[in-house]
Amino acid sequence: QIQGMPYGNCLLLSDGPINNSTGIPFFYVTPKDNTVTDLLKNPMASLTLPEADGNFCRKNVIDPEDPRCARLTLTGQMVTVPPEEVEFAKQAMFSRHPVVRKWPRSYEWFFMKMNIEHIWLQSWYGEVSPIAVEE
Repeated sequence: QIQGMPYGNCLLLSDGPINNSTGIPFFYVTPKDNTVTDLLKNPMASLTLPEADGNFCRKNVIDPEDPRCARLTLTGQMVTVPPEEVEFAKQAMFSRHPVVRKWPRSYEWFFMKMNIEHIWLQSWYGEVSPIAVEE
């Protein structure tokens, strides 16, 4: 009933090992997930990251989903990680989320990444600032 309709999902992500963050979001996914099935048909996606670890929200005891806490939204195309990048994607994901090593192999896991096309920073009620992808 929702085929073709956008919807959100929570996926583990990593932008690299702790000592080598790249800013490029990598994901470990399975084709058994409807989100992945949809992304393979239409790769356009958005990703919103809340200021969960920032000082302002923690210091003022403000919920990270409150509009006063910054959030970064990335939009772009989700693509399968090419073979020459798989080892880096594996290090990125497994170093930050060791539990994925124990996920059932029968789910045909593979790596995707977002090729970022646009970045927006919302740092207050309704205010959105574009950020150059190069930054």
